[in-house]
Amino acid sequence: MAAGSALSDLDLELLPVLAGRRAMVGWMLAAFLLTFLITRAITHAIRAGRGPFRDTSVGGVHVHHQVYGIFLLLGTGTAEFTYRPGTPWAQVLAVLFGVGAALTLDEFALWLRLDDVYWSTEGRTSVDAVLVALVVGGLLLIGANPLDADSGGGEWAVAGTVALNLSFALITILKGRVVLGVVGVFLPVLAVIAALRLARPESPWARRWYRPGSRRWQRARLRFPPGGRSRWDRLVDLFAAGTRPEDAPPHHAGSSKEPPTTPERGG
Repeated sequence: MAAGSALSDLDLELLPVLAGRRAMVGWMLAAFLLTFLITRAITHAIRAGRGPFRDTSVGGVHVHHQVYGIFLLLGTGTAEFTYRPGTPWAQVLAVLFGVGAALTLDEFALWLRLDDVYWSTEGRTSVDAVLVALVVGGLLLIGANPLDADSGGGEWAVAGTVALNLSFALITILKGRVVLGVVGVFLPVLAVIAALRLARPESPWARRWYRPGSRRWQRARLRFPPGGRSRWDRLVDLFAAGTRPEDAPPHHAGSSKEPPTTPERGG
């Protein structure tokens, strides 16, 4: 009892300016970022054959780290909804949830495609998902809230405003500007501007509304030429080295699948 009382008296504020829900987001976001960085460092070390870490196999089946993340998410979610703990256990659950989310999203491409594409070009989607989650977490941390609209005009006015903002964000995402669309959910002015601009040529919006050979079709290809790389692509490169389209996709170390047989390249 004494130990429990002492724990409940601990001041676990991450930063003095954070309180309440934002403090919980801070703990979760810090754990998420740290876990992602450590996980990427370990997987790169395993791939290069450095250090003591090795892939885990059970009965010859490679156990991906997303499995641990899924169990953490299930466990922390169940504990939160069942017990509604106070300090410090609420912070502990926030940290564990952040760890589980990072382990799961780091292999987002695998559970999206149901295939081991961690070190392939398709595997870059995992880094995209993690970085988008970090952007959302950062916006929540600074207090941005898409559902916290001015309620002075009544519930219907709030609902209409939120629906309009989400519509612009959805159009932005359909135009192939996913990051701006996600940020636009929290900062609507960005979504409005991006929704009015050209779509990427390979986006669902361009395929539906840009007739081949039309002026908008040509402008989109001039604006986004094939093989062009954005700042976002270069950021993803930092964590997904060797998985660009022009790179040969290496086999994921320790996978239960056998790599395809291909002719060896000259030195």
